[in-house]
Amino acid sequence: MSTPTKDLSSAPLFDHLDELRKRIIISVVFLAVGLIVAFQFRVQLIEAVKVPLQASEQYRDGVVQVVTQGLTDQLLLSLNLSFWAGFAVALPFILGQVWGFIAPGLYPQERRWALPFVIGAGLSFLGGAVFGYFLVLPTMVGFLLDFLAGTVTPLLNLRDYIGVVMTFLISFGLAFEMPILAVILTRIGVVNHTMLRAGWRIALVVIMIAAAVITPTPDPMNMLLVAAPLYVLYELSVILSRVFRVVPTEETETPAPLSF
Repeated sequence: MSTPTKDLSSAPLFDHLDELRKRIIISVVFLAVGLIVAFQFRVQLIEAVKVPLQASEQYRDGVVQVVTQGLTDQLLLSLNLSFWAGFAVALPFILGQVWGFIAPGLYPQERRWALPFVIGAGLSFLGGAVFGYFLVLPTMVGFLLDFLAGTVTPLLNLRDYIGVVMTFLISFGLAFEMPILAVILTRIGVVNHTMLRAGWRIALVVIMIAAAVITPTPDPMNMLLVAAPLYVLYELSVILSRVFRVVPTEETETPAPLSF
């Protein structure tokens, strides 16, 4: 006999907190497993992060030197990089736990979107990181290395370099989560497609400013290379918000209120 699933929509507060605690513990376990797996490939990961730097003309000419200054830098860099790589590996499983926590409060017809949500969010984050890594990062690194036209010799701290690169890739990954976020906020009633459509001018300005900050180069083509996909993602968010909008009907069963 199968055990009935607990309906959190009518559970008291402490049951919600207990369920949340379990979901967090499971997510941390997935993250730890991802970190351990990624740590086995720490050398390959550091080499992969250095690829945009190695593709620059300054590096090929031997102008750029990459160094570490602290005795523990190599260990801490390996742990830091393994953490983020492990997070990327564990992200679909973590998102599965997030969905498992919120699913009991959704309509039955909405719960079937669990797999698309998990896969879509994971692929969106990965797609954003890959886009930034291959199409934007090499140009940005080369520009920043030669910003003063060779009047200084770059002596890069590997810790700082990897920190900048990881922040950049994570920012792109999160930016590509925009459509998934729009669906979630639409389903819980925070935004709707009408609001998003009316705010397209503000969104465009914000996207152009963000693109200018992400790609600090004077070349407008590089800025457009970042801004264009971000705005396409915004338009996709509007479409998805319309598709997944909440349409109340008399036949729709209202979820039970939370009991505190």
